[in-house]
Amino acid sequence: MSVFRKHDDGPVSTALEAQGLTWLAEAMVDGGAHVVPVTSGPGWLEEPRLTTTSVTPAGAEAFGRALAVTHAAGAPAFGAAPPGWDGRAQMGRSDIRLRPHAAEEGEPRRWGEFYAEDRILPYLRPSRDNGSISVGGARIVERLCERLRDGDFDTDQPALVRAGARERGARVAVARTHGDLWCGNVLWTPADEAAQWAPPRAGLGPQASASGGAPADPGQRADQSAGPPTVVGVLIDPMAQGAHAETDLAALGVFGQRYLDRIYTAYHEVSPLAAGWRERVGLHSWHIIMIHAFLFGGGYGGEAVAVARQYL
Repeated sequence: MSVFRKHDDGPVSTALEAQGLTWLAEAMVDGGAHVVPVTSGPGWLEEPRLTTTSVTPAGAEAFGRALAVTHAAGAPAFGAAPPGWDGRAQMGRSDIRLRPHAAEEGEPRRWGEFYAEDRILPYLRPSRDNGSISVGGARIVERLCERLRDGDFDTDQPALVRAGARERGARVAVARTHGDLWCGNVLWTPADEAAQWAPPRAGLGPQASASGGAPADPGQRADQSAGPPTVVGVLIDPMAQGAHAETDLAALGVFGQRYLDRIYTAYHEVSPLAAGWRERVGLHSWHIIMIHAFLFGGGYGGEAVAVARQYL
């Protein structure tokens, strides 16, 4: 199998990417999502050049179940980096705050505090400076951040994430997330090719679901009767971190993921999401829009303000 090599590009670190891939890959032995294998050294990493194909309905459903297991592997705190990382992080050309891989001392931060302080507000002033967000728009963004800090949008993690946190004795349930899960960072690869490097249970989801949850939509269930999928979703290029599982799920839909509803339905069947999760998709994808307002300006600023207004 041919490989390709990445090198450090300015402040963007291949070490962080390699650590993130290794951390996410730990869940594969328990049925978690496939993660591209990586080898790395000072300033570089190598990955196999995967064959890509089109996602199938069965592949999308299997990916939803497997992603639930990856999230359930957990993280020590919101915003926690993969083990071993203690440097600067970037998503594209934008800085992103990551914290040490450790449980927080004192009272752990709630999700809303983390999301407002680390994922929204750092991009507000730069978006004001480039003219994409007006003074009035900034006030709307700040008002929603106040509500986030107050806990108005704090909701339970999916069932498997909560169960995993209880088993580990964690004080707060935090999902182990990809962190940049737009559709371009899921490669759809023939299952027999992935089987050459993945553990046997990779991509199979939880061994048994004790969640007792209902399907995402009444009368709708993911179709598991067709046998193992011939195509699997493989995670690449992460900004892996501790976060809310709904943020990864929301990111999948930002630029259009085929069979997205099948992914959601299968995920929800094995790890039920908190009530009202569909209404929070816009809130959980707000971070991506704010980054785009900072990087590209233009209409992204207005879109970011419109999202904030929707949740006020």
